[in-house]
Amino acid sequence: MVAITLGQAIIAAASGSAVGFSLALVGGGGSILAVPALLYLVGIGNTHLAIGTSALAVAVNAFANLLQHARKQTVKWPCATVFAASGIAGAALGSSLGKLVDGRHLLLLFAAVMVIVGIAMLRPKAAEGNPDVRITPAIGLKLVLIGLVTGTISGFFGIGGGFLIVPGIMLGSGMPMINAIASSLFSVGSFGLTTAANYAWSGLIDWTIAGWFIAGGILGGLFGTRMALKAARHKGLLNRIFAALIFVVAGYTIWRTV
Repeated sequence: MVAITLGQAIIAAASGSAVGFSLALVGGGGSILAVPALLYLVGIGNTHLAIGTSALAVAVNAFANLLQHARKQTVKWPCATVFAASGIAGAALGSSLGKLVDGRHLLLLFAAVMVIVGIAMLRPKAAEGNPDVRITPAIGLKLVLIGLVTGTISGFFGIGGGFLIVPGIMLGSGMPMINAIASSLFSVGSFGLTTAANYAWSGLIDWTIAGWFIAGGILGGLFGTRMALKAARHKGLLNRIFAALIFVVAGYTIWRTV
């Protein structure tokens, strides 16, 4: 960790605000936005340092936004808990593997996964769901399996995983997107902390920048929660916003990496 300038601190806080807004709005966009922001805007020169720093900041912001959604009673706690518990083990494994991969290759794989998820979320069926879903043995098993796979991928790419967790929870439980967004934040925070702890062990977190990022993210999350509840009233709107954001960031990441 090195001393940062006032300009870097302001950019980190502004970037954190955008990340917090995205997390609260669509349950994703945490490290998918944070890693490029830390690399290309704040100026962290090391991909793995950016990944570790973003994992910590995104995890804290996810838990802050989770409290906002919980107050609105949109979180499906049984499904959220089962999914997160199974994913933590995967995140620990994935983050250990991710540190062994060249940073440039990691970003390109990251972008490819984003494109695939974005296409999946544009399917008409993805906009539907049962708002009264209750966990059953069958649903529980699907959430455990999907959570384990999602956690591994999230840890590998050093992301909170919201862009994978939201569709994963919807696939496993059949709940609507607004509930999946709210419930996913528990997993985003849990996976992110697991990944951050692994990177911190290797000295790959800039604590000062993470602090500025978190401060901005909490403010952005307040506005994102309000927007999510409004957008949920329009069928499929959250899905389209979700997919559009993925495609933009994936394209930018590929352009900067190649």
